[in-house]
Amino acid sequence: MTNLEGTITERRRQTRNSIYQYLFYSDSSHSKLEIASDLSLSLPTVHQNLTELMDAGLVRRDGTYQSTGGRRAMRLTIAEYARFAVGVSITDNGLRYLAANLRMEEIACKKTERVVISEIDDVGKFLADELEKFLDEFGLNRNNLLGVGITLPAVIDPEQETILLSPSLHLKDISLNKITHYLKYPSYVSNDATSAGYAEWFASPELSSMAYLFMESGVGGAVLLNGAPYFGVNQRSGELGHMCVEPGGLPCSCGKCGCLEAYTSSKRISDDLGITIEEFFEGLNKKNPEYEALWQDVLCHLAIGINNIRMALDCDVVIGGIFTQFMEPYMPELRRIAAELNTFENSGDYIKLCRYSKRADTLGVALHFIKEFIESI
Repeated sequence: MTNLEGTITERRRQTRNSIYQYLFYSDSSHSKLEIASDLSLSLPTVHQNLTELMDAGLVRRDGTYQSTGGRRAMRLTIAEYARFAVGVSITDNGLRYLAANLRMEEIACKKTERVVISEIDDVGKFLADELEKFLDEFGLNRNNLLGVGITLPAVIDPEQETILLSPSLHLKDISLNKITHYLKYPSYVSNDATSAGYAEWFASPELSSMAYLFMESGVGGAVLLNGAPYFGVNQRSGELGHMCVEPGGLPCSCGKCGCLEAYTSSKRISDDLGITIEEFFEGLNKKNPEYEALWQDVLCHLAIGINNIRMALDCDVVIGGIFTQFMEPYMPELRRIAAELNTFENSGDYIKLCRYSKRADTLGVALHFIKEFIESI
């Protein structure tokens, strides 16, 4: 995946990779001397490996340190634009494309015109054609493209390479090849909430374990335990939106009643009130009584779901998705309700808002290729 020579010994490759990962995971640039000291390597070894990485365009200069009397030491960091990955989100009303550099920084994004995915005869061809337009429109160099990650709201069996079920997209027992067949690049398909949770976990190194609740037009989630995703025996561990929070309650897209998704998805607002999320929160801020009643019901059912997750997993619960850009003022109330439901705690401080309030799923699925690349250096 790189233009570094492929004949070096495994030990040398590991040394080079340790240097590259040291720079990748650092919050700031470093000198050769700092790298040698922190990694317990000799200065000539560090110099040789950095020269190779710089010649390959993977490490760059990032200024110099202040002089202490001699030559000023170079500051070095990764060349974040050396490669990029693309994430594509398939939703019930179109596609979203995002390109991210090696720092997981967004460098381009685009939505397709509003289309009903379930009405497209060949989604795979549509996706591939729109991808080529996206790359052309933003002048993205295909030679530097690591791969294309695709997310969709579905239960996926990676071993059988099958979409087992996606109620919102009206898909069942469909081969992943129907989605990826026309792509010219390495591809990877994942559940949208799982990918969003992975991005959030990667950006939050202080959380080794977390449950991620992804609230969009559907509600899903991801479980990460001790630094690794937990998928479950049937690849359904993150289907948090389909826990029952109100027996016999509102109908859900899955065909059951009373699911968390039926009470806390953005569709509840758009379907019940016929307005956008932005319009809803504007009205909420103006004390619209109808909006206040609906939002209180959302918070109460959300707190029930979160408390269930806390009881089962005993870890932080991170809320992601479209609501999060508006939720900060309502977090004290949500934490209060959740704390009242909790048998063991009188605080809801374990409930957190995500770092990526937008496009977390596309970032997370692009991260699959970025992480793969980092580990291959």
